[in-house]
Amino acid sequence: MSLSSDYYGENNSLLLLREVAEIITYKIITSTMYSAKTVLQISTENKLPLSSTYKRISRLCKAGILSVERASIDENGKKVLYYKSKIKAIEACLNENGLAVHVRK
Repeated sequence: MSLSSDYYGENNSLLLLREVAEIITYKIITSTMYSAKTVLQISTENKLPLSSTYKRISRLCKAGILSVERASIDENGKKVLYYKSKIKAIEACLNENGLAVHVRK
């Protein structure tokens, strides 16, 4: 378990919470929190359209939420990437001072 964490200001907190609240993102993150999986595994396990899964994984990698843990070559000679969530937990705090989000990695 990693002990590193990030705190986000109010504007970034809203963006992060909005992204994670989307069902496809939620399923991808929770599916890959503790074990790296291929796009096909994530899509199949979560009953998500394959094209939507590819697009969302690309977006989450660019945002630094997912990363490629390893790559391998399948029986057809194609490169297969295994993705893993960098997020282990998200905690939000809303009070009179605003919104803050703590992300445990």
